[in-house]
Amino acid sequence: MIRLTRLGGQALYLNSDLIEFMEATPDTIIVMTSGKRVIVIEQPAEVVKRIVEYRRRIVAESPS
Repeated sequence: MIRLTRLGGQALYLNSDLIEFMEATPDTIIVMTSGKRVIVIEQPAEVVKRIVEYRRRIVAESPS
């Protein structure tokens, strides 16, 4: 899961495997596979960066 920030400043943890797509409108809207929309203050490039970092950690910590 990745940590993001809602517009009001509240932190949330999002399962990145369930993201369908993102839009920058100027806020970042993340649409989940369920259809739910989450608006966060991070830019789409930052969200992608956090997803990549998270997945790298998973691979690095997995048994060989």
